[in-house]
Amino acid sequence: MNAVRSPMAEQLARRMLPATIFVASAGVRAGERDPFVDAVLAEEGLSLGERHPKTLDDLEDDYFDLIVTLAPEAHHAALELTRSLAVEVEYWPTQDPTNASGTREQIMAAYRDVRERLKLRISRRFLASDAKNAKD
Repeated sequence: MNAVRSPMAEQLARRMLPATIFVASAGVRAGERDPFVDAVLAEEGLSLGERHPKTLDDLEDDYFDLIVTLAPEAHHAALELTRSLAVEVEYWPTQDPTNASGTREQIMAAYRDVRERLKLRISRRFLASDAKNAKD
């Protein structure tokens, strides 16, 4: 669903990457907005604003150079969608923090872990090569 990992990754990427890079998130199903996502993004000074979960069909543009999927079902859907397109698809297995249980703080820790792992993955994938190219 487009309610937790993908919207979190979208907001992080929008902050971390140049504004000239188009970033959008969508899911196989829309799902419901998750208040824990709002809370862990707020800790970073980010917000989903008025954004609501979207499906792949809700995207206005389907011309992408790269699709990053975070869950197996989304990965299979992206591969099917791009079967006849020249689009790179990467799978970044990412735990689903909605499975966390316990106290509010334990649940928040699971969401923070996903946030931090996404930040690291975005940085390694998109920013590390820029730093290397700048040195060359």
